[in-house]
Amino acid sequence: MNRRSFSALAALAATCALLACTPLRVVTHSVSASETAVPTGTYTLDAHHWSIVFDVDHLHYTRFTMRFDRASATLDWRANGLDGASVNVSIDAASLDTNVPALDRMVTGTQLLDAAQHPQIRFASTRFVRGADVNGKPAGKLEGNLTIRGVTQPVTLDVVFNGYAPNPLTKQPTLGFSAHGAFSRAKFGLSTWYPAVGDDIDVRIEAEFEQQAQPAEPASP
Repeated sequence: MNRRSFSALAALAATCALLACTPLRVVTHSVSASETAVPTGTYTLDAHHWSIVFDVDHLHYTRFTMRFDRASATLDWRANGLDGASVNVSIDAASLDTNVPALDRMVTGTQLLDAAQHPQIRFASTRFVRGADVNGKPAGKLEGNLTIRGVTQPVTLDVVFNGYAPNPLTKQPTLGFSAHGAFSRAKFGLSTWYPAVGDDIDVRIEAEFEQQAQPAEPASP
């Protein structure tokens, strides 16, 4: 057997092993970008499938990237889809992760976030302004109020609705979104280390929301 044949056989074996371990419904899973297909109600952020990543200019060398490790959110989805949907997000300020423990303590300390006195960063949406679809997916601008260290300022996020389907593993109705935005940290009173550290904060968000199963109504006596 030559090397090419062996590689092909190995790839086939790996594929068969994957399919043997993974249900077909997971491998073939797809989502719908149709807003009308989404069940109305309250959705909560999937604790295991989200990310809030942001970056800021560092000494004009790079955009230094950080993230938060703990957050919760609720999404209210109504019959008119994105136009009537609203979201409330709470981020644990102390969960900031720069991959540098000493820097984590500095940013979450009194010089910037002061997480001990202001433990939560909050975002509450106010309205959605529909825009052009992105790669066939509904999109637009989500306006809302962001609160950091007790200061509230309006911000706007570019949001794409990636799609809806019952999760193939949990069977629960699940929605997926991508969002991007930017804001001035100085507007929140966070000007420490400027201009060595830039003022504009660039944020990228990925989030899955799931609707919990409703408890069964008790049988009539």
